Amino acid sequence: MTIAEGASSGGTASANPEHGSRLELDALVVGGGFSGCYMLHKLRDELNLNAKLFEAGTALGGTWHRNRYPGARVDIAVPGYEYSMEQIWNDWKWTEKYPGQAELQAYFNHVDKTLSLSKDCYFSTEVCDARFDTESATWTVSTKDGKCARAKYLIVAVGFAAKQHVPDWKGLDTFAGDIYYSANWPTEQVDVRGKRVAVIGTGSTGIQIIQEWAKDAAETTVFQRTPNTALPMCQSLLPPGLQEDRASRLQIFEDNKTTNSGLEIWPIPQNTMDVSPEERLATYERLYGGGGLWFWNTNYQDLLVDPVANREAYDFWAKKTRARINDPRARDLLAPLEPLHPWGVKRPSLEQNYYELFNKPNVRLVSTRESPIVEIRPNGIVAEDGQLYEVDMIAVATGFDTVTGGIKDVGIKDKYGFDVADQWNKQGVRTHLGMMVGGCPNLFMPYSAQSPSVFTNGPTSIEFQVRWIADVIRKMRELGVRAVDVSKESEQAWKKEVTEIANMTLLPKAKSWYMGANIPGKPVEPLFYLGGMLLYRERCLETSRGELDGLVKM
Repeated sequence: MTIAEGASSGGTASANPEHGSRLELDALVVGGGFSGCYMLHKLRDELNLNAKLFEAGTALGGTWHRNRYPGARVDIAVPGYEYSMEQIWNDWKWTEKYPGQAELQAYFNHVDKTLSLSKDCYFSTEVCDARFDTESATWTVSTKDGKCARAKYLIVAVGFAAKQHVPDWKGLDTFAGDIYYSANWPTEQVDVRGKRVAVIGTGSTGIQIIQEWAKDAAETTVFQRTPNTALPMCQSLLPPGLQEDRASRLQIFEDNKTTNSGLEIWPIPQNTMDVSPEERLATYERLYGGGGLWFWNTNYQDLLVDPVANREAYDFWAKKTRARINDPRARDLLAPLEPLHPWGVKRPSLEQNYYELFNKPNVRLVSTRESPIVEIRPNGIVAEDGQLYEVDMIAVATGFDTVTGGIKDVGIKDKYGFDVADQWNKQGVRTHLGMMVGGCPNLFMPYSAQSPSVFTNGPTSIEFQVRWIADVIRKMRELGVRAVDVSKESEQAWKKEVTEIANMTLLPKAKSWYMGANIPGKPVEPLFYLGGMLLYRERCLETSRGELDGLVKM
């Protein structure tokens, strides 16, 4: 078996501390994606702190650096999916509506150059332990390669998808061909011409790989557990002049701050069944035909709340999708007449002629719901029914251990010595605002569990959270506060709000990564805040008002 890996070129690592030596810092940021880059900028350039960043990869970019697989691209349109800082977008131009990984990596290289971030970053530096010392009110952070840092403020900005989940298949290490993992794809191009390839998983990653590999492979076998209720992307080049209008671009960023999603969009302020069938159909056609996530995030306001309304949307989607698939069995597996879960409670992926691929004679679909994978052999994949699928290459796209997986790898220990991720895995996630954890003073986590994060435009919510964290630190310094913590009561109240809002929706009715249900043994619970950015902002400002009245000062 060959496991194909690679490291992308990118930022230049600053001089690393010698093995056994210790960096003495004001603040340390872990993770170099959207959150980490903006956090380093705020701490270093606006608060004038001695701040550094540890990044496990070889360049900035976070998920857009790690996920280099073919077809990888964002599902939120630009301009909008980017930082709002004019110094960054003023001389940056996107080429297409939904940029691919290479363009997003180039964007982060541009951000790096504009803000001069790399000089304060340590690349190929994977944090494995972080402990708080009550006496000194500092965090001591250790890395796998022997580095050590001590900082007053620790910002863990690893995001929600830092750890890929790979099932423990029997015989995985016996495969004679090449295995590619979506979150650790090699930098060199993978040539699938003349090859029999398999893609395991049909989430957004799987779909994107399938769309690329099926173009050239001799045979493509797709292993699907749950059908993806994907929507047409309707990709396009950005029209000339769109990005040159400074006033319009500024307005986009201002408008993004006024909505629950962090985008200049709102659901239709009507219930699905309150309009006539003719009007409803016309609305569905308009939203679906517009491409992107419009059919999901600007549909009728009760789409994800009312089962009847949800079924109307599903039936429309299924009819549209089934018309694109010729084979009756593939049609029933990809877009069944009876939904396996409410529509949209798993994030719809954006596809580009994905369903038409299954009309090709050399693309076959295998249902792992009917017959799960039980073994990997040197020459292929064996299903429970005994069928051997002979392949030369395998792409593993089986999702992520959302939020808690990345936190576990960091190895955070609270002031009592307890491992935070272990506590979460036993008792469920406990945070306040999705940014602070009780017993972990001066620890902040943007774009993490129990925050709006994945239900918003990432850059918009990240910028708010980072500004809030920076404001808390600024107030601490002005007030002479050594450390701030959150109470158990605050954590309990926040978890109650997160759970109650989620239970008002249909999301708990699906086994999704939104609920942590994709990982065996993981507590099934709402992992994200569904109250929207407007209410979330209010909750955050209530906590940091006055002299940090909502926090425990130490």
